[in-house]
Amino acid sequence: MKVAQFEKPNVLHVISKPLRSLHDGEVLIQVQACGVCGTDVHIVDGTSRSTPPVVLGHEYAGIVVDAGKGTNDIDVGQHVAVDPNISCGGCYYCRRGLVHLCENLRALGVDIDGGMSEYCIVPFRQIYKLPQNIAPEMSVFIEPVSCAIHGIDLAGIQTGDTVVIIGGGTIGLLMLQLAIGAGAARVFVIEPLEHKRKLAGELGADVVLNPMEDDIRSAILDLTLVGADVVIECVGKTATSESALDLARRGGIVELFGVCSRGEKMSIEPNKIYFKELTLVGSYVNPHTFDRSIAMLQSGRMKIDKLKTDNFPLDGVHEALRYQREGETIKSIIRPTA
Repeated sequence: MKVAQFEKPNVLHVISKPLRSLHDGEVLIQVQACGVCGTDVHIVDGTSRSTPPVVLGHEYAGIVVDAGKGTNDIDVGQHVAVDPNISCGGCYYCRRGLVHLCENLRALGVDIDGGMSEYCIVPFRQIYKLPQNIAPEMSVFIEPVSCAIHGIDLAGIQTGDTVVIIGGGTIGLLMLQLAIGAGAARVFVIEPLEHKRKLAGELGADVVLNPMEDDIRSAILDLTLVGADVVIECVGKTATSESALDLARRGGIVELFGVCSRGEKMSIEPNKIYFKELTLVGSYVNPHTFDRSIAMLQSGRMKIDKLKTDNFPLDGVHEALRYQREGETIKSIIRPTA
């Protein structure tokens, strides 16, 4: 089978790889669609962890074509999505219900061969049956929406809040829709690229600002008087993470959702957090939110059809990564069998 295998930083090859036999508790999936995530870009660039050599791709869905023993309630031909994060179930964090903080957490497409492949072997407990109205192009958003739902849970948005979202990429636009659904009265989106600003407006942002031209802090203070109740950083840069602290009101919540490169450091004035009594929150992956993500997509409340996507064959994986890295698309999608 053909796969996109990551070997080491800046080395990703499309190769032919043999398919091993199924073990008990595993299913074989023919991959229909695999999204390209910012994490994939970071892995290839060498700024995010992985366990190479490994087939990339952790946002994917497909059709079950074979199943091992112990998977009796899944049928061949069933359309499924894959939750990539595999916890051990026995460590301190798992036993406290914090499975996403598992000491032995591994992920398909990061540590174990994932979805940038014609076929993929997946532990049975990682698959979720899909309803008929979720097309392959929509299915690649299940994993990022599940992560965004966890972030919205942690952000603590209350009805009537003012929310600032820094970054209008894939995650920022998902967060925008979820923040509106959580009851935000006003949502600001800060984004330098014009086509993403336009899309944010179409998806319901009340105010869209260009950080290359606008004085962001002054604009938000002019409109709110005190600052935002909640600020969600969705870029993954130290500069935007630092600015998030300035945009929150006293007693506000700042969530760092974007993934900064390993080793990067930001400057924080502790007195600012103390004096403003800020709550600083991190958000990591998607504990127990996959079902909720599927429900949101099935309901149509997430306007995925408005998000620009671009399809690529497996041989086009490098171009797909470039599109994602340079912001030319909201979501690059690998179609391995197209």
